[in-house]
Amino acid sequence: MITSAVNHYYRSSIGRKHLVALTGLLLCGFLVGHLSGNFLLLMGPDAFNLYGHRLFSLGAALYVIEGGLGLVFLVHLGLALRLTFENYRARGNQKYAAKKNTGRGTTFMSWSMPWTGLVLLVFTILHLINLKFGPYYTTSVEGIEMRDLYRVTMEYFQDPLHVAWYVFAMICAALHTAHGVASAFQSLGLNHGRYYPKIKAFSYIYAVLVGGGFAFISVWAHFQGV
Repeated sequence: MITSAVNHYYRSSIGRKHLVALTGLLLCGFLVGHLSGNFLLLMGPDAFNLYGHRLFSLGAALYVIEGGLGLVFLVHLGLALRLTFENYRARGNQKYAAKKNTGRGTTFMSWSMPWTGLVLLVFTILHLINLKFGPYYTTSVEGIEMRDLYRVTMEYFQDPLHVAWYVFAMICAALHTAHGVASAFQSLGLNHGRYYPKIKAFSYIYAVLVGGGFAFISVWAHFQGV
């Protein structure tokens, strides 16, 4: 009966909303870690390449982590799209009334969630193709031969179109997380009137710092040159 109750819960609308919220927060945590690693680019090729080499040195554990992260991403994407379609169908394909929101910015971020999410899906696929599975150069750091991820990254950002696309995607990421982080806490029931304004402010700060941080790195790399 416990298994049946759990299965019923996660098949329900509220269960799916909780899963979208939890997976979204996990992805936000990953972005903070990923951005921290990317900032090592500013410290030079050796620091960034050693960082990448240590990750690759995890071996099978890295594949497990990446597989888990991919699963979280797919669950978040799949359930978010399902909830979006269900909401559209429940409203009879009518738009949200602006009066249901407290401000135009919030209305736009809420309305654009599916579209910014799809942009981020395309961005993630291209990001993996061009960087993770991009050109394979080698270098030596501290007498250890390793992949030259610094060169791969810096070469990629020499193309202004790549930089423009990256910045656009990070603007979408900022819009997505500014609304998504606050909504995740709300979906989990952590929306007490006393604390929710602080949560909402945190979501905006998070979005600006993370989205802006990634965008800054791409622009910096472009002007830094190879």
